[in-house]
Amino acid sequence: MLTLPEDAQLGLAKAVATLEGPSVAARLAAIAGTPVEALKARLPTNIREQVDAAVSKALEKAWSTAVGTEPRRTPFGIDTTWFHRGVAAATGAAGGAFGLLGTVAELPISTTVLLRQIAAEAAAAGEDPRTPSTAAECMAVFALGSPANAEDDIAETGYFAARIALAQMLPNAATSLVSGLVPGFLGAIAARFTGTVGLKLSAQAVPVIGAAAGAAINLAFLEHFRSVAAAHFLVRRLERVYGADRVRAAYDALRDGNTA
Repeated sequence: MLTLPEDAQLGLAKAVATLEGPSVAARLAAIAGTPVEALKARLPTNIREQVDAAVSKALEKAWSTAVGTEPRRTPFGIDTTWFHRGVAAATGAAGGAFGLLGTVAELPISTTVLLRQIAAEAAAAGEDPRTPSTAAECMAVFALGSPANAEDDIAETGYFAARIALAQMLPNAATSLVSGLVPGFLGAIAARFTGTVGLKLSAQAVPVIGAAAGAAINLAFLEHFRSVAAAHFLVRRLERVYGADRVRAAYDALRDGNTA
C-alpha cells in the first residue's frame, strides 16, 4: 500500500514537504536581502578558515551540555519552544552586535539551544533523548537539515539516503554513544552542518546586519531545525506504528507526487 490512514498520511505529507523542501539557505538569504550565491562570497577568508573547527567545537559542546538532560524542562515552566526562541534571539543579538567574531564565539551556545529544541521534538514524538540511540538521531538532524556540499561524504541529498548513510556510520548507536560521540559520526554531521553555518555567518557578514538581524537569523535557524526535527521524528513514529517499508513507500509516493 502506498498510503497510510488519513491522519497519518496528512502528517507524512507535511513531513515530506519539510524534509524535501527548500533549505534554511532561502530564509537566511531573505533576511540578509542577498542571493545565496552572493552570500557565499561574503565570508572573509580568515573566518572561513575558522568555520570547520568552530562547527566541530560547537557540536561537541552541544552534545556534552544538552544530551542527557530533560530538554522540555525550562525556568519557571516557560513553554520549551518559546524559551529556546528567547535564548536564540538573545545570543543572535549578542553575536550580531560584535560582528562575525562575536557570531563565531556564540555558535556553541546557539548550537546547544538547537540541540535542546531537537531533543524536545524527539520527546514530543514519544522518544527518550537520554537514550544513546535517540540522542544519535537528535544529532543526525543537523545533517538531515543541512544541504550536501562537494566535500560531503554523504553523496546523495535525499532524506532517506542521508539517513541511511548516517546510520551506517554509527551501526551500534545503543552502545557506542555511552562514552561520547564517535569521531566518524561527528565528522559526517559536521560536513553538512558546516555548509549551513557558513551561510549563517555569511548572512551576518552583511555590513548593516546588526544585533536585530542577528537575532532574526538565529530564530530562522531555530525554526528550520525545529521543523526538520519534528518531521524526522514523525517519520520514525509512523515507522514504529505502520512499519518502515510501508512508511517508506508512502513517503516516496508523496515525494514523487503520486498518492494513488
